Amino acid sequence: MGRTPKESDSVSLSEYHKTVEIPKNISFLRKLLAFSGPGFLVAVGYMDPGNWATDIAAGSAFYYKLLSVILISNIFAMILQHLALKLGIVTGLDLAQICRRNFPRPVTYFLWAMAEIMIIACDLAEVIGSAIALNLLFKIPLLFGVLITAFDVVVLLAMLSRGVRLLEALVIGLIATVTLSFGFEIVFSRPDIMPLLQGFVPSVEIVKNPAMLYVAVGILGATVMPHNLYLHSSVVQTRNYGKTPGKKREAIKFATIDSTLALFLAFFVNAAILIVAAAVFYTNGLNHVFDIGQAYKLLSPLVGVGAASILFALALLASGQNSTITGTLAGQIIMEGFLKIKIKPFLRRLITRSLAIIPAVLVIVLYGANSLGSLLVLSQVILSIQLSFAVFPLIFFTGNKRQMGEFVNSTILKVISGVIALIIAALNIWLVANFIF
Repeated sequence: MGRTPKESDSVSLSEYHKTVEIPKNISFLRKLLAFSGPGFLVAVGYMDPGNWATDIAAGSAFYYKLLSVILISNIFAMILQHLALKLGIVTGLDLAQICRRNFPRPVTYFLWAMAEIMIIACDLAEVIGSAIALNLLFKIPLLFGVLITAFDVVVLLAMLSRGVRLLEALVIGLIATVTLSFGFEIVFSRPDIMPLLQGFVPSVEIVKNPAMLYVAVGILGATVMPHNLYLHSSVVQTRNYGKTPGKKREAIKFATIDSTLALFLAFFVNAAILIVAAAVFYTNGLNHVFDIGQAYKLLSPLVGVGAASILFALALLASGQNSTITGTLAGQIIMEGFLKIKIKPFLRRLITRSLAIIPAVLVIVLYGANSLGSLLVLSQVILSIQLSFAVFPLIFFTGNKRQMGEFVNSTILKVISGVIALIIAALNIWLVANFIF
């Protein structure tokens, strides 16, 4: 068995900890439903507005060629989220807590600082995405839309106070909205099937073409979200699965199924956004559609379906609001886990959103609303750079027998996760070097 938290360690997300009972002697399907939810909270981060910017840019500029990057990124995500949920179930600690307990204080503070930058970058994408959606649907000026996003905390807190199952139901409903919307968008856009399928095969051109590689790294940062590793290691502990090795093994199995199914939906949404951009924009010679607002305006006229743009904006708004919920939870987990500081969700939300709103407002005032798309893509590249600071500790702890006991990663899983970590690190080093030189 893995190590259990010390008495001095407060449990992660204490208001929801072990609040969802797992009934005994029930069918496989009913047990899966009891465990289902945390994976969908995590999947939200894989289809947030930041994904939209990078996927639209990829499809309009490079046709279907970067679909392989979305596929590979999603496989990476499934493996890393499995490690995160296993860490939480086995040790009873989230990733931030276990880092604080085992690393020297300077390292802990550094990782916390990196995680906070990550949360701000994530929130920036949510602010921009929601503001753009409000502008497209209701003609609210982008500057006012950005400011309106500061008040979503009121609705969020009302939901958080009603329990984790209601929160999960809301999130699943919003995910369904996004998924169905893009199912219709694919039908409207009528993509060419053979080039689409070929896009899932990796190409050497991705590495050789700096512009393509930049967008590919942005897709990686938008798909494999670092804050989700902290979030997942905590929210799986909302289930009261028992403390015996057998119960923990069962919890890992069902939580992994939940996570994988949810991430498959996220993969569909990300691939669909790129496919629609490629089928509608690239094939019409529009190779520089990097802006979500521009995509909205062009979509209906090009596909000949008036509802296409409305569904696009509705899905964007649902995506932004979903990400707001999980981003706030992740921020709470990170601060409490690394610093052992409990802060009211309202204050936590206010601080994080203020730090995200400031750069968005400055960009609108100084460079105009059209520059928000570039800021959105940049936020995803920042997230990609931050990813290694969450991935390496996660792999270290889940591969450590002293922490995980009999649940320690197998040799094969250690090799696979190590290769994933090295690929992520190498891409980030290239990105920074390319930017500097």
